[in-house]
Amino acid sequence: MTFEQWLQSRLTAHGFPCGAIDGIIGPVTLAALKAFERAHGLTADGTADPKVVKALRASASAVSPATMADLPDRDIELDEAPGTVKNTWPRQRDVTSFYGAVGTRQTRVEIPFDMVLAWDKSVRIRRITMHEKVAESAERVFQRLAGIYSTREREDLGLHLFGGSLNVRRMRGGSAYSMHSWGIAIDFDPIRNQLKWKAPRARLSQADALPFWKCWEDEGWLSLGRARNFDWMHVQAARL
Repeated sequence: MTFEQWLQSRLTAHGFPCGAIDGIIGPVTLAALKAFERAHGLTADGTADPKVVKALRASASAVSPATMADLPDRDIELDEAPGTVKNTWPRQRDVTSFYGAVGTRQTRVEIPFDMVLAWDKSVRIRRITMHEKVAESAERVFQRLAGIYSTREREDLGLHLFGGSLNVRRMRGGSAYSMHSWGIAIDFDPIRNQLKWKAPRARLSQADALPFWKCWEDEGWLSLGRARNFDWMHVQAARL
């Protein structure tokens, strides 16, 4: 692994995903690095100096022990919620056999409307990295969303705020990989849909988001907010 790849992997582990861990330091990686620096009280100049490297080497858990103890985990296996749409996506325990190794078989998904990085709104996103098995499904959903919501409505809901897709990391407090590690999950507007927030506080739990969720559920994707009333930012192509 090159230093550039290590840098991308550590930023991703700390919650500032860079997309594919390819060693290419482009605008998304630089934006993630600057956001990481700001979050840690460092000079936000996009330079991986010794202080930044030291901070990146620290534990990547951004969740306090008290929060972890009180929070259902998006990556543990649970019984399927009543009324869950049947689909072809695997259960979480079977994702490796279905999707292969983490971080592999990735492709680009074109977004038919403007998105920006949630942590740096100056960075425009028009394509995201996802597993090849879910890419066409995700593109169909984005196309439907472009037709259902106006630009103003998407911005009001926060559908233009990209919180990450491919993010190779371990699940909180364990050794198993997060669903993001396969590029089969997407986060939207993490600030207004924080991990512990329930309905109606979470923005995407409100009534005007129902068409958004229906688009994903029609393709068999799972909302943890709809299934378990937490982590409303998150949708995944894997059953519980």
